[in-house]
Amino acid sequence: MATRVIAVALVLTSLAGCNRHAPDKMSFFVTSVATGEGGNLGGLAGADAHCQRLAEAAGSKGRQWRAYLSAAAEGGQPAVNARDRIGTGPWFNSRGIQIAANLEDLHASKNAVGTMTVLPETGRRVPFPHDILTGSNPDGTLAEGDMTCRNWKSVTGYAMFGHSDRQGGRGNANSWNSAHQSEGCTTAAFGETGGSGLFYCFAIEGSDQ
Repeated sequence: MATRVIAVALVLTSLAGCNRHAPDKMSFFVTSVATGEGGNLGGLAGADAHCQRLAEAAGSKGRQWRAYLSAAAEGGQPAVNARDRIGTGPWFNSRGIQIAANLEDLHASKNAVGTMTVLPETGRRVPFPHDILTGSNPDGTLAEGDMTCRNWKSVTGYAMFGHSDRQGGRGNANSWNSAHQSEGCTTAAFGETGGSGLFYCFAIEGSDQ
């Protein structure tokens, strides 16, 4: 009986550990707040800076953060694929739970990204809109057409959303990164389908990108 009690206690302790905020281990989160300007994030640089600020405010130290966003070719610069911006993994959420081991795992159909693992940098499991900005195809490459709100610098155009909860009634609803097109690039347009301008952030551990 005593052995059983000890075993149960160890399991409960382990589960409790998985529920604690783990900023030192965190390398993936969804932004807790939007930039406040619809699809105008200040370009990729502005989105990256937003990730960096939120991560550091939550206690993450000494890591470089990138937004999971694709962008079209512009000004003589080549197109950018979201998957090429985020390093090689593995990635852990704000409670220390691994969501993917590497890029192939992250973009596989049965990865660990979903309702229970997509958390903001604070580690708090609170309701938030499930439409997440990505501008990407399921494999993490740039989505065709104007799906990046003019490279995340405008409130005109359209964006490609992923579903953080992998649920919904339109498009490829079970995709975390390429579910459906937005109704526009304003905050109001995002809200029409369940978005608010949030996006995913990854720490580029083990990468010099």
